[in-house]
Amino acid sequence: MTHPSGPEPRADRTDPHLSAIMSERRQLTNLAYRLLGSLADAEDVVQETYARWYAMSPQQQEAIDAPGAWLTTVASRICLDLLASARARRERYVGEWIPEPLPDRTEWISGRPGAGIVDPADRVTLDESVNMAFLVVLEAMTPAERVAFILHDVFRYSFPEVAEIVGRSPAACRQLASSARRRLRSPQPDAGSAARHADVVRAFKQAWEAKDIDALIGLLAPDATATGDGGGLVTAALHPVEGAEQVARFFADRPGAAPGMTLVERTVNGQPGLVAQLDGVTVSVMAFDVTGDRIHHIWAVLNPEKLRSWATGSRTR
Repeated sequence: MTHPSGPEPRADRTDPHLSAIMSERRQLTNLAYRLLGSLADAEDVVQETYARWYAMSPQQQEAIDAPGAWLTTVASRICLDLLASARARRERYVGEWIPEPLPDRTEWISGRPGAGIVDPADRVTLDESVNMAFLVVLEAMTPAERVAFILHDVFRYSFPEVAEIVGRSPAACRQLASSARRRLRSPQPDAGSAARHADVVRAFKQAWEAKDIDALIGLLAPDATATGDGGGLVTAALHPVEGAEQVARFFADRPGAAPGMTLVERTVNGQPGLVAQLDGVTVSVMAFDVTGDRIHHIWAVLNPEKLRSWATGSRTR
């Protein structure tokens, strides 16, 4: 777990704000990950937020009645600035951009038993607001829509509170959140269907390993799409593959069961997914959008910079 840059928290145990502000770290990481779709960027935001707190004098800190609210405001505004600049960065990104996938905390802690390190996965609550389908839709929102929606609908801030954070009127924030909701597909996947989703993903894995095109087609919705993210660092399709037969043939032609390659069932952003490992090293993490017994979308993250959380035996970036 990294510490904020700049001055370290004062060792003086009489600091009345120390425990209060440090207890906000998990909340800030949860917020920033949902806003940015990147654990690495989220941790940088939290680090910068704490650096700004400790850059203030003790008198300035004492003047802040609600340190938690102050930290949330600062983190949200940093995220808003990053989201505004992200669009230009995405235009230079090679191929498709997919949010950084998160492992389940139980898979994080299986790496080195007994290690006393707090994992990033422990700091991000896995729920419907971090499933890959949800995060991908958030990418289509404007920065202001995304911040207003996440703060209000996910973290339950009131619109007057959101307004103070984003610097707009409560009415404008209400409209932003409403516009954001219209972009979301409905309904979201039923959490109770996780076992069925896992069965579908397992069947896809088996059909892929067998290169059984007919079985793959049977598991895919007619309009299924598959999107890869290599970031220009590894080979990946530059554009989504569309249509059940095209997606099936694409995967059947890929070396999913090549020598040294292993497909493992894992939880990806709180839902059943697959991880491809080559000689024990994670080279791809796949998230699935499953409705009923059909796969509607597959997101495959191959960019190694987005797979640091999944490195075998590695627990922090």
